[in-house]
Amino acid sequence: MTLSTETRAELLEIAARYPEKRSGLLPMLHLVQSAEGRITPEGIETCAEILEISPADVSGVATFYTMYKRKPVGDYHVGVCTNTLCAVMGGDEIFARLKDHLDVGNDETSEKRPGDQAQVTLEHLECNAACDYAPVVMVNWEFMDNQTPQSAVQLVDDLRAGVEVHSTRGPRLCTWREAERVLAGFNDGLADEGPAAGPASLVGLGIARERGWTAPEGERSPRAVDAAPAVPSEPADAPRAAAETDDGVAEAAAVEQDSPTSKTAADKKEAD
Repeated sequence: MTLSTETRAELLEIAARYPEKRSGLLPMLHLVQSAEGRITPEGIETCAEILEISPADVSGVATFYTMYKRKPVGDYHVGVCTNTLCAVMGGDEIFARLKDHLDVGNDETSEKRPGDQAQVTLEHLECNAACDYAPVVMVNWEFMDNQTPQSAVQLVDDLRAGVEVHSTRGPRLCTWREAERVLAGFNDGLADEGPAAGPASLVGLGIARERGWTAPEGERSPRAVDAAPAVPSEPADAPRAAAETDDGVAEAAAVEQDSPTSKTAADKKEAD
């Protein structure tokens, strides 16, 4: 079975985006998944042919990254974070409850029951990079924050029943294949739906503004200087906070403190 003419044309389009066309391999593999539901041998061969590399090179990438799947994925991929903080906050319990409720193991897909509109693939993930909202579940890589076993069960039941579900910090959820097409670089028009960040992610920014902290001018890029909101200037000896990102969200509010190690080094330098 070969890829469709349309898919092949879009793979060529992706490769043409890059000065070195081999750089297009990752989005090309996402497009293969969008079209085929997984990474297929035909998809590997086509990518290799377009990029003028070996199928072994393509296969090596496809088997290295866990977002690329070698077996079919359901309409919705549900990833439960079981890394340290989420696990402590209930992630392990959520994952165990969903395995039991869906009657599946890790990286398995639910059976389609009478009346179901969709199937769910369940997978435990090492980290969803959203510890401020632990425990976190992701559906097709969109955040579902502050979950409980009960809310997670309701979530997968709604997905299977065809109920429209919205991410807690993003757009309404699309299918896994639709999400893969977005990862391939094709806009679905949903980027502006939902909030960009929630209160827990903005705590550091609030502290920095309250205390008048800004980053040293020499450590900020021109883009960051242009985008940063106006805040009072700080004295030269004031504590320093991490720079704000381009969209105005503080990456951190850690204050530099004198440590015993630094004092020892300073004393030694003075003695010298």
